[in-house]
Amino acid sequence: MKYTLRGLSALIAYPSEDLQTHIGGVRAALHQEAELSSDALARLEPVFDAFGRDDLFDLQAHYCELFDSSRSLSLHLFEHVHGDGRQRGQAMIDLGQAYLARGFMMRETELPDYLPMFLEFLSVLPKDEAEEWLGQPAHVLAALEQRLAERESYYAGVLHSLLRLAERRPAPEAAPDLPDYRDPATPEEVDRAWEDAPINFNAPLGESAEPSRLITRLRAAQRDANVQAKGG
Repeated sequence: MKYTLRGLSALIAYPSEDLQTHIGGVRAALHQEAELSSDALARLEPVFDAFGRDDLFDLQAHYCELFDSSRSLSLHLFEHVHGDGRQRGQAMIDLGQAYLARGFMMRETELPDYLPMFLEFLSVLPKDEAEEWLGQPAHVLAALEQRLAERESYYAGVLHSLLRLAERRPAPEAAPDLPDYRDPATPEEVDRAWEDAPINFNAPLGESAEPSRLITRLRAAQRDANVQAKGG
């Protein structure tokens, strides 16, 4: 399952020239490893078609429109589990320490709960363990698949494949409630959503601190995880 997880990680990451150049190799690896059903592989064909057909700039613009402009489609898993709650920082630390304990070194520019990063981590684990880890955020993956399908995005096929690998699809009534984000609908709402606020670095994480963006808080949590790992 290693190459399938790495291939899906590449497909759900920000489109790059390197990925577009080697998209045929990604497709071949997914077919050759044969971890996905024929139906799941068929649902990925629109992704491969887009990378073979569209200009890289258009691919990147579509990606940013989906994942960078909408909290409801955020690829940071804890965004959907903890929202702005104080548990989010500790969850980030715990996940980062789990990576380090298994010898997985993260890229400094990414956060532990970023889905492509999470999938890369799973690709180094034994298959049974990877499936167990992937099943834990299954309700988040299911919500993302549904939201992408509603937007008629080819990325819905990637989330469908991940759920198939997890070998579980949570029933809507069984899944925990996720934050019901309403994305900004007017230019004024967009401006307010991205407006920078003063940063108080002395405030406790997740309590009175109001960082400029969620990313500031999450990066602080990652730095804490690195400090704890070195000290431990």
